[in-house]
Amino acid sequence: HGIYLEDLYVQEEHRGAGAGKALLAELARIAVENDCGRMEWSVLDWNAPSIAFYKSLGAAPMDDWTVYRLTGDALSSLARAA
Repeated sequence: HGIYLEDLYVQEEHRGAGAGKALLAELARIAVENDCGRMEWSVLDWNAPSIAFYKSLGAAPMDDWTVYRLTGDALSSLARAA
């Protein structure tokens, strides 16, 4: 069991005030309360400030994984195959 975080965005004027950490801490509390073994999310590899923030929380990158995405014609084509 785990929690996958799809989007977390803190407006620039609120960054550095602890809002992101508070949101992630609440998700972590929910994960632990529900016996989840992990919490996961994605971050773009060029987003150094976010990566540094996540690492400061103890998060580790999953270097062996690659994200795949279907959109547009490929998504429609696969849907038609159903």
